[in-house]
Amino acid sequence: MTTFRSLLDKVDERLGDALEHALCAHHERRLRRLGWGEVLEPTGTEDRFGGRAATRHGNRLEVLVDGEEALPAIAAAIRGAKSHVHIANWHASPDFRLTREPDAPTLRDLLASTAQRGVDVRLLLWAGPPVPAFQPTRGLVRAEQRKFTENTAVRCVLDARERTMHCHHEKLVVVDDEVAFVGGVDFTALEGDRHDSREHPPDRPIGWHDLMTRLAGPVVADVAEHFRQRWTEVAGEDLPEPKTPEPAGTTNVQLLRTVPDKTYAFAPEGEFTILDAYLRALRSARRLVYLENQFLWSPEIAEVLIGKLCDPPDEKFRVVLLLPRKPSNGADTTRGQLGRLLDADDGNHRLLATTISSHDGESSAPVYVHAKLGIVDDEWMTIGSANLNEHSLFNDTEVNVATDDRDLIRATRLRLWSEHLRRPAADLDADPTDIVDDLWRPIAEDQAERERRGEPRTHRLVLLPGVSRRAERLQGPLRGLLVDG
Repeated sequence: MTTFRSLLDKVDERLGDALEHALCAHHERRLRRLGWGEVLEPTGTEDRFGGRAATRHGNRLEVLVDGEEALPAIAAAIRGAKSHVHIANWHASPDFRLTREPDAPTLRDLLASTAQRGVDVRLLLWAGPPVPAFQPTRGLVRAEQRKFTENTAVRCVLDARERTMHCHHEKLVVVDDEVAFVGGVDFTALEGDRHDSREHPPDRPIGWHDLMTRLAGPVVADVAEHFRQRWTEVAGEDLPEPKTPEPAGTTNVQLLRTVPDKTYAFAPEGEFTILDAYLRALRSARRLVYLENQFLWSPEIAEVLIGKLCDPPDEKFRVVLLLPRKPSNGADTTRGQLGRLLDADDGNHRLLATTISSHDGESSAPVYVHAKLGIVDDEWMTIGSANLNEHSLFNDTEVNVATDDRDLIRATRLRLWSEHLRRPAADLDADPTDIVDDLWRPIAEDQAERERRGEPRTHRLVLLPGVSRRAERLQGPLRGLLVDG
């Protein structure tokens, strides 16, 4: 039986290799045909901002961690709007409340009252899948559209220009072209509790770890222009070009996008600056790669990480991953890529794959990692809506921001590590490699061992379960070719 299983593993691995090669070759042909082929080619430099996205200077970027911090900030900005509120989202529910105060208005009522004050409110949502295979269905979205617009001055338009089996996935808010929010938070209770806090209390049906950014300064014009481009094509309403705000800080920010080709007239060849930025940053990594993401499917991303693990640029090089225990889909494909990464690490403990849950005594609940964050060497950071899969990097509409503000990046990492490790940030302000080796790994391994023995967990951090050296690698490439590709 062992010999038969070993043979199956080898066949699975060979087929997985062949399919991943075919998927990568397909992507390469596609990008070269569209004039984006250089994205996949190493430049030999460490210029992380050297891609095709403009770098804006003089911005203020604030990282809002978890819905308890992000959603009230967005609600306050909408309440203070003077000219217009523009929202683009994967899905928004009219009965969703941005705060949990007893008298908090629903999103529908908040937008309606804002429009009643003479503020132009425009809401751009994905129309849903052409067939009702998953939520939100087109019937549900049309019903929600009616609720937003009936007896209100709110404009709500549905965008059905998605590629087959893909969607419009970005999450952004622009208020008066003066402040913008970009990140991963949806305005809906579908699938989980978006109002979660850094404490992730176990009395919630499912915890939800997420990130949003609040932007001020010239980069806001780039966010506003992206919304204007999509709205103009889908709604057929010409909007004025946004004015560039005055400097509001000292932070450099890039707006990064995925816009699939043959979808919009404003980008007929598409835009793939999120993929470009990730590959540039990961290739340049010297000491630390820290990724929080809902998925890790992308073979292009995995290949760069595998190369780094096989030939580390520094003895202290570490890759730390925070992923969901059970993604809404793609669990096996994520594990398949992790199996490849573990093989590349070859027991050297440079790679650590973890997840989180909420554990207080005997009470426990899952925490869904929905954040989309990348940090490299505390010198480059991206936050947005893009997952590390072929959907987000090639085929869905996505918006991220990236920065090289080292103080902000380090502070963000320490805040997140404080949340996950349950230690004061000041206690973690040391060499990241030491924190990974002396805290992250021992805690995660100890909690995994407790689970193995059937004992109650005592900490939220744990090794990602089900990660093995041979982990059904075939499923990832097959999904990539049939759906993502």
